[in-house]
Amino acid sequence: MADPPLRVALVTREYPPDVYGGAGVHVEYLARELRQLLDLRVHCFGLPRSGPGVDAHPHWDALSGDEPYGAALRTVSTDLAIAARLGDAQLVHTHTWYANFAGHLAQLIHGVPHVMTSHSLEPLRPWKEEQLGGGYRLSCFIEKTAIEAADAVIAVSRGMRNDILATYPGVHPERVHVIHNGIDPDEYHPTAETEALRRYGIDAARPYVVFVGRITRQKGVVHLLAAARHFDPRVTLVLCAGEPDTPEIALEVRRIVAELEEREAPVLWIEQMLDRAEVVQILAHARAFVCPSVYEPFGIVNVEAMACGVPVVASAVGGIPEIVNHEETGYLVEFEPAPGASAGPSDPDAFARELARRVNALVDSPDLAARMGRAGRARALAEFSWHGVAKKTASLYASLRRG
Repeated sequence: MADPPLRVALVTREYPPDVYGGAGVHVEYLARELRQLLDLRVHCFGLPRSGPGVDAHPHWDALSGDEPYGAALRTVSTDLAIAARLGDAQLVHTHTWYANFAGHLAQLIHGVPHVMTSHSLEPLRPWKEEQLGGGYRLSCFIEKTAIEAADAVIAVSRGMRNDILATYPGVHPERVHVIHNGIDPDEYHPTAETEALRRYGIDAARPYVVFVGRITRQKGVVHLLAAARHFDPRVTLVLCAGEPDTPEIALEVRRIVAELEEREAPVLWIEQMLDRAEVVQILAHARAFVCPSVYEPFGIVNVEAMACGVPVVASAVGGIPEIVNHEETGYLVEFEPAPGASAGPSDPDAFARELARRVNALVDSPDLAARMGRAGRARALAEFSWHGVAKKTASLYASLRRG
């Protein structure tokens, strides 16, 4: 007799409709595919969700406040509430440090295997102390405790696996498994639709390059703006960027954008969150997508851009070289990090100029850009599938099953 479907609890901070980063996108699609393979229940943060099989958990009201560390304490309070509800699960799978503590507690109190997907590593994001204060030390503690005790750790790239083993030498290499992120080619695809371009004032008659992401030190927005000083004057930079981590970085970005506008360098900044269909249209008609990240364990937005038929110009950091084939689906720009915790390149001007050189090459040659875009979509469809991700993940679960 076949074993009954494994009961898995997927624990995440982000879940639709509250998805704002790559980890949230990953969980959204992974959950959709896993439901076809096993008995899945999602536990997420925030207000109640309407979908079946989803339990949402608010933080404790007593922890409301504006202290920098308050967000970390609220996270712990939500994890405690989730852990108390995981007694029926046969395995718990958590995503990001926000959820890792709930999985670690479930492992201890319920005796179930804990799998955690590592989308990034807290010690490699020291700029977060600017945002969280002492809460950053708490997030580092939670991640270290959970990752060293987890039954299995999923790294979203080979580069991420190397970072895990270097940062946490107490984690045995056999417990770290590489499973890439995926793409839904039915949602991310070339399109002739241009309504979103008209809505946001993008002139489709002139070439433009686009950035999609949050305004954080990690995403390297300030380095992209520095590169824009050297862009071909024919090209417009479209920034689909919001949710700044701190008031300081928001002011810095606003200052540089104003400086570019004074120099008549075309910059169009779309600050509001866009829906997926709008993002697809803006990507599909761009000459290139630019990803100037200083730290990127995978970089799912690069796969999304490639699936839309757009060449990618990206920093050669983390998992991005496993996505972008240099001079075939776009360009990789070498990134030498500055020493310490500066979250920037060792030579910012050289990095910005090389980003600009690669962008300008695609502006100069629309045929080259189109050829790279076609190769990128073919690679996205062949190599990055959510169905494949789910099958590999379910296979890992099965190897840990205890009954």
